[in-house]
Amino acid sequence: MAQAVGKKAQESFFTGTFSSFSVNDLDKANEFYSKTLGVDVSKTAEGLQFKFDNGPSVFVYPKDDHKPATFTVLNFTVPDIEKAVDELTSRGITFESYGGEMKTDAKGILRGKENGHGPNIAWFKDPAGNFLSVIED
Repeated sequence: MAQAVGKKAQESFFTGTFSSFSVNDLDKANEFYSKTLGVDVSKTAEGLQFKFDNGPSVFVYPKDDHKPATFTVLNFTVPDIEKAVDELTSRGITFESYGGEMKTDAKGILRGKENGHGPNIAWFKDPAGNFLSVIED
């Protein structure tokens, strides 16, 4: 991948960023993200706003014809993936299991850091079927 060098070609007029994705049931999403995951969730007229101490916010909006993303829409960074997976499992989260090149262990953790294939990461889904992950920082 090429890396930018030197001064920016043009000054940016953007004031920030945030991510967004859809769900099919806002009430279920609110329950899952606020109660199960413990995220700071605020209801707005348009959807749900997630706030994080050290990062941009995330906006979740309802969509009647929602189709779950086939890729990870939100990564939660954690200092210890083992503890995070154990805690989330105790809260009823089921982690995805993969074989082959992305083989996960019995807990659903891809141990990329230990074998030089990226970070330690574990995927799970929200009630709308969107892929989420915990990723060790």
